[in-house]
Amino acid sequence: MRQKIVRIGNSRGVRLPSRVLAETHLIEGDEVDLTVEDGQIVLRPSRQPRAGWSEQFAEMARHGDDRLLDDDTVITSDWDLTEWEW
Repeated sequence: MRQKIVRIGNSRGVRLPSRVLAETHLIEGDEVDLTVEDGQIVLRPSRQPRAGWSEQFAEMARHGDDRLLDDDTVITSDWDLTEWEW
């Protein structure tokens, strides 16, 4: 799809069609990372790694899904009981 570069104040820009934004799950106001790679302009969603994990862990705890899967097979040794310190 072709787009023209347009003047936006003292800068230049490209209008992104709503279909492109929908396909990339971007909405107005989202931040993007802008880079130049091999002479091409590349836009990537600026998302934080592990965003939303705290909420998901809290939801797991509410449902009781936060226990160790092998909790019933954990065997403690004398060393665990007498030598280990937190």
